[in-house]
Amino acid sequence: MLNRENQPEYDLSALRALVEHRPEDLPGFLQGIHSADLADWLQSASADEREHVFSVLDAEDRAELFQFSTDEVATDLVGEATVEDLVDVVEHLPADDVVDLLALANQGVAEEVLDRVDIERAEGLRRLSMYESDTAGGLMTTEFATLPEGVRVGDAIKALRMEDERTIEEEAGIFVVDGAGRPVGWVSDRDLVTTPIHTDIEEVMAEIPTTVGPMVDQEEAAMAVSRYNLQALAVVDEEGVLLGVITAEDASDVFEEEAEEDIRKLVGTSTEAQTHLPVLRRVRQRLPMQALTVLGGLATAHILRLAMPAGEGSVTSDLLRYIPIIIGLAGNVGIQASTILVRAFATGEVTPEREGSVLVSEVLTGMLIGVLCGVATAVVASLTEGGIDGQYAFGAAVGTSVAIAVTWASFLGSIIPMGCRRTNIDPAIVAGPFLITLSDISGTSIFMLSAHLILEATG
Repeated sequence: MLNRENQPEYDLSALRALVEHRPEDLPGFLQGIHSADLADWLQSASADEREHVFSVLDAEDRAELFQFSTDEVATDLVGEATVEDLVDVVEHLPADDVVDLLALANQGVAEEVLDRVDIERAEGLRRLSMYESDTAGGLMTTEFATLPEGVRVGDAIKALRMEDERTIEEEAGIFVVDGAGRPVGWVSDRDLVTTPIHTDIEEVMAEIPTTVGPMVDQEEAAMAVSRYNLQALAVVDEEGVLLGVITAEDASDVFEEEAEEDIRKLVGTSTEAQTHLPVLRRVRQRLPMQALTVLGGLATAHILRLAMPAGEGSVTSDLLRYIPIIIGLAGNVGIQASTILVRAFATGEVTPEREGSVLVSEVLTGMLIGVLCGVATAVVASLTEGGIDGQYAFGAAVGTSVAIAVTWASFLGSIIPMGCRRTNIDPAIVAGPFLITLSDISGTSIFMLSAHLILEATG
């Protein structure tokens, strides 16, 4: 097993150096790294480095690594693994994790792995793979312990000792079922251990307050676990026969996943680990929200133009019509960057060693968004500001200033959370209102100053 004890921060550069120059020392070095830390490092590693690290781990360590890896890393590792490697890994994973893992492999490889797994387990895995991942059926595990009605506690304990160890690791307790396989009660491991062995199981088991069908949305199933304070939720078919079990840990993962998805959608990003994505991919994901902001800002500028026709005011008053674009874009870009970093700090996605590279990549992302939005604004302003002398120079000045202001907002959105963390201030408290106020003031100032300078320079 990889060491699970708290370890001092390891040197990522040393790990990379071992891969490149002293691979024979890599196995010993990996013993001091938790699988979660290793999975995080592999997000920034090259495909060759990932393959090298994966090759020196044993099957149990590989299984644990998969449980902490992102889909991107797991897909890369699955693609490089042999069928024999995957069969060994599958033996150390619970059923629901196995289904997720095999979904990343091509169908032929997945079928070959299932053909080489124990027949009974393979059948359960195939049943699980029939359900969508966001349903109760996709969330449940089919590897759990059951007891028949009428047994005594001592007999139940003896029966559980004969179970596969995977059914114990689920920490889902034990369901008591009737002759048709319908759940009639639930018993915790602790209740079995602390109850006299001659006690009937019916005296120990708790009633089942609710069950769900396999097609129910995973969030609804998780809510049922929370509402009834369950350690395990039974998933049943139309006849009420027990199909699988959703544990409290599974429900907690769903809540975290749904909350993260909602937060990132709110600021116009995807649910992927943003700080590990290529810059161009980040731009593609975030640009739609900014494009909508630009359209709204241009519409506002048009309304202001109707109220204050071009040519009847100063250059400053003409520029003021585009301030809503700056306020909207700067605020959105800054909030996107700060939200991503605050979340990344909270989850450990961004370590102190990565702050520099993350700052650069976030600023580059904001700069590209600013340039694209600036070009669009420049084109529209050049075509619509016919009442201004030098309308094309005016459009270019507006577009360039938009790009500069948005790049600055991206820098603020990144550097403020980083500064908060380094000064032991909760970035979630400061980054929001402080950032919005500062980006509005500084973005507007930069826009007006740079636009005037450009217009003066172009004569």
